[in-house]
Amino acid sequence: MRAQLARFAAVGAAGFAVDAAVLQSLVSAAGWSPFAARAVSFPVALACTFALNRAWTFQGLRMPLARAYGAYGAIQIVGALINLGVFSICLLLAPVLYQRPVIALGIGAAVSLAFNFYATRRVVFRT
Repeated sequence: MRAQLARFAAVGAAGFAVDAAVLQSLVSAAGWSPFAARAVSFPVALACTFALNRAWTFQGLRMPLARAYGAYGAIQIVGALINLGVFSICLLLAPVLYQRPVIALGIGAAVSLAFNFYATRRVVFRT
């Protein structure tokens, strides 16, 4: 399970890189607003991480592909909301973190990573 978690985290980092590259490209090169660009970059990153997790992290799929992708997307959206919630709670409970919001971001990322990994492993790839 540790190896899976490490691969899941590496795939998440790759997904972040894809998300950031698409986001920045659309904003810088195409003149899109960050919000409109995010509406494109998140689904692209989601597809990337799904494919990588399917091929490398969990190496198996026991449900139909479309259903698995839908479940994976739902889990990732819930994970993003958890991240935002934890981030917000950290800032509200520790105003000193306003000067170092990366700490709150890291805490939110750790909590959402744990949720995303467990839910993806149990619901989508059922290992």
